[in-house]
Amino acid sequence: MTKEELKKKNLSAISLGCDKNKVDLEKMLGRIKEYGINIIEDPEEADIVIVNTCAFIQPAQEEAIYNILAMEKLKEEGRIEKVIVTGCFPERNYSVMKENFPNIDAFLKLNENEKIVEKIEELYNVEKSKPIKNFERVLTNSPSYAYLKIADGCNNVCSYCTIPRIRGRYKSYPMEELLDEAKNLVGRGVKEIILVAQDPTRYGEDLYNENCLIKLCEKLAKIKGLNSIRLHYAYPEKVTDELLDFIAKNEKMCKYLDIPLQHIDDEILKSMRRRLDEKGTRELIDKIKTNYPEIALRSTFIVGYPGESKKQFNKLCDFICESEFDYAGFFPYSRESGTASYFMKKQVPLFIKRYRLKKIQRLQNEIVLTKARERIGQIVEVLVDSYDAQSGEFLGHSEKMSPLVDFNVKFVDNGSVELYTYVKVKIQDFDGSDYKGEIV
Repeated sequence: MTKEELKKKNLSAISLGCDKNKVDLEKMLGRIKEYGINIIEDPEEADIVIVNTCAFIQPAQEEAIYNILAMEKLKEEGRIEKVIVTGCFPERNYSVMKENFPNIDAFLKLNENEKIVEKIEELYNVEKSKPIKNFERVLTNSPSYAYLKIADGCNNVCSYCTIPRIRGRYKSYPMEELLDEAKNLVGRGVKEIILVAQDPTRYGEDLYNENCLIKLCEKLAKIKGLNSIRLHYAYPEKVTDELLDFIAKNEKMCKYLDIPLQHIDDEILKSMRRRLDEKGTRELIDKIKTNYPEIALRSTFIVGYPGESKKQFNKLCDFICESEFDYAGFFPYSRESGTASYFMKKQVPLFIKRYRLKKIQRLQNEIVLTKARERIGQIVEVLVDSYDAQSGEFLGHSEKMSPLVDFNVKFVDNGSVELYTYVKVKIQDFDGSDYKGEIV
């Protein structure tokens, strides 16, 4: 096959996992688009399909397997030609992938992402091209916002986490490259940039021998056309007064902070190898709520961790009720091979984990409903992300709502709404999952 024939092929991608994984895929698609292959949405209409996988916990691996098998079936039926599996799943399970999925054409480890075009050429016996270095990411979400991955890997050794084994040690990306990428995104119409990494609050410490997160944000804030910067996954021990002051005072910083706390009990936190204890955690949350009430807080917690007693779980429930987080996610502990907690005794039975998950989610839902009622009548600035033709409603988010993980704001057009712009909306109702309002 010639290169010109290959460029007539259609390629589609299935994106699984976190927003950091999404950025990896978008860069692969950017290289593929620059090469000349046509990118389409529907995998069933494609010649080539990439399944970009997650392998953080067992449910993520099961989702990856389901999608891989579905694409294998389409290939067996002759509806697609090539299937390539990328992301964390091959990285974690590379030695057994070929044996378990014999009809998959290629498995790419994470350090091979940049060679995606060469791999496709190899599958079609096409003469290899020079590596593609200049390309634009293909955004797979609303073009109103984009994720900026500022580092990869992790140096934290949390007892339950597989990421250090999958992604390796923490590696900050050069600031100049990040600023160039951000300028390119803003030039293409992106209004909000969301900084992501496994641990963004350590940005620069490995590369510049000092913490450079605030310095990076300061430089990003100077980009003309960029309206807002959002910070995800701020490790609690790294949320300093300096960082909080900067978020509060810089007009381009979203008044929003995602701090994964995981638990509140000292014994559990120590076993998890978390660096901040109960006293430090409570002081941090109290400080933010007292001194920075304008900052919306999101957090995540694990229930059913090995050895978690009823008393320790109830302590976590009390903490959730006391702290009144704006948003919180809860996950049942997943026993993952290769982690320290895998070998721990007193594993909590599945039925208890499920019970605890439902209970603590109910508590948080009550908090959310109370906060939602307080917001009725408020006017908020909303970035318009999409339009639902079926309902006739626009969907967007405010600075205190992160897209895809928090709530949407839904509203009907008054004749002047444009996608990917800002509008002021008066909140009128909350349906349990989204706010509804009218344009002011």
